[in-house]
Amino acid sequence: MAGVASLTGIRACVFDAYGTLFDFASAASRCADALGDKAKALTPLWRDKQLQYTWLRAAQNRHADFWQVTGDALDFALETLGIADGQGALRQRLMDCYLTLDAFPEVPEILRQLKAAGFATAILSNGTPAMLAAAVQNAGIGSALDHVLSVEEVGAFKPAPAVYQLAVDRLGVPPSAIAFQSSNAWDVHAASAFGLRTVWCNRSGQRRERLPGAPDLEIATLVELPELLGV
Repeated sequence: MAGVASLTGIRACVFDAYGTLFDFASAASRCADALGDKAKALTPLWRDKQLQYTWLRAAQNRHADFWQVTGDALDFALETLGIADGQGALRQRLMDCYLTLDAFPEVPEILRQLKAAGFATAILSNGTPAMLAAAVQNAGIGSALDHVLSVEEVGAFKPAPAVYQLAVDRLGVPPSAIAFQSSNAWDVHAASAFGLRTVWCNRSGQRRERLPGAPDLEIATLVELPELLGV
């Protein structure tokens, strides 16, 4: 755990969804029987292209929702890896799995602890409302969340400042009273530059980014979060 020892003055905990609460690798792992030795390669390519398309569409001012972007990225990844898909049954299966991604093991209990301690809790994600509703229901964490916020409310993907402002507006607390948790370093930096307090859940041991803003804290999993907030 790097950075300062704790976060003080926090009233709300806001979480990124994909890679932070939900394991996007679980979609390909569930389809390993059909993907064979290409299952491991599919996940990073699919994810990287998914994020690239959000940024490139934003730069062109040509927004499409995250469901379309996810499908377009999957098509690119399947073609790049030479994965044959006949009538598209594998594509459909992978997309269906993306709706019900596995939550990381600690997530339900951590959210329960934070909610019980009096923190407002929310998801703030690129995902569409339907995608997020399916993931939340599958993980059984709906009762531990006060808000599930989709970027579709502002029509822009992260790291647009309007996305982080959405959390401030809906939670009704100042940016300095919000702890934002994400596994994506670029997301943490952008939220920090906006004015949120930030915790980088660096699940994969990434190197730090060279971008405006900086994480207040770095942790390996969300298990460490309650103690940092005095729970």
